[in-house]
Amino acid sequence: MKRRSFLKKAAVGAAAGSVAAPAIAKSNPKIHWRMAASWPKSLDTIFGGADQIAKTVSDMTDGNFTIRTFAGGELVPGLQVLDATQNGTVELGHTAPYYYTGKDLGFAFGTCVPFGMNFRQSNAWWLFGGGKEIMEPLFTEYGVKAILSGNTGTQMGGWFRREVNTLEDLKGLRFRIGGFGGQVFAKTGVVPTMVAGADIYPSLEKGTIDGCEWIGPYDDAKLGFQKVCKYYYAPGWWEAGPKLMTLVNLQKWHDLPKHYQAILENACHAANDWMMAKYDHVNPTALRKLIAGGTQLRYFSREIMEAAEKGAYEVYHENMTKSKHWARIYPQWLAYRNQEIEWHRFNDATFANYLWFSKIKAKV
Repeated sequence: MKRRSFLKKAAVGAAAGSVAAPAIAKSNPKIHWRMAASWPKSLDTIFGGADQIAKTVSDMTDGNFTIRTFAGGELVPGLQVLDATQNGTVELGHTAPYYYTGKDLGFAFGTCVPFGMNFRQSNAWWLFGGGKEIMEPLFTEYGVKAILSGNTGTQMGGWFRREVNTLEDLKGLRFRIGGFGGQVFAKTGVVPTMVAGADIYPSLEKGTIDGCEWIGPYDDAKLGFQKVCKYYYAPGWWEAGPKLMTLVNLQKWHDLPKHYQAILENACHAANDWMMAKYDHVNPTALRKLIAGGTQLRYFSREIMEAAEKGAYEVYHENMTKSKHWARIYPQWLAYRNQEIEWHRFNDATFANYLWFSKIKAKV
């Protein structure tokens, strides 16, 4: 009797097992996507963020959900990633939304605006301060979902052939600057020019531009700007903590199984942390090498900084009548930025200033 009962249960178990495998396969479908990035492959930090997303997604789905990454220009130009994702040429892209302020000024807040928030403050605004929610209607209008996917930290102020100490020195200077910063820099007399990353060095070499900004020591050295320009300025007041985003075609996003959506989001957030940590690791050594090679470090003068900040607020108020999305987002963003600056000034900046100027030297 017991033997017959055991065999019956075993048969039921075998039958259940026979349908388990197809059910699992169905819940983990084979999906192959393409991601267009705005960056050249030579930049293993910023393009590396796209690769990290693809690797994590594949690892977490046992290779069932794969993403093939393409550098700027391989499938679409680096500054057309939004368009390619929106129209379905690719399923997703890795880019900086402020490249698309020509479509709507509100996209600037998807990356950064001059005299804005640093990496930690930007993360706080996006994840907890209502940033993601207040930006969502704009991204939805363009048929994409935006997922936080990287940050470079506060960038350098760029490369110049000659010293720029006064506003007079900036007048007429043709300067490559990304995103929204160009509108503000123009208030100081600069002639802003937008050039994709891979095209900056040739433009400098040909004399099409007089100076440029990109990211920081590690990436800038890889692109060779120090071969053409001698003076390297800080800080990059237009990019205190520029967010990078993975833009996903909205229909493709809705078609994804829910657990694949969660995996993709978590992969993007992991890349956000990975990228910032890598930049903080590689930039100090890269800067020392640039200095050893003859690069001259300089700081923007207070005259230039104050003129730029004043110009920034003028532009921001002008934009209130130019974009409904800007008018929605800017007041909320500004209030949050002011709150964050107050907190960081009170605590983090005090500690950092002490360490920077401490005369007590640690010994191994």
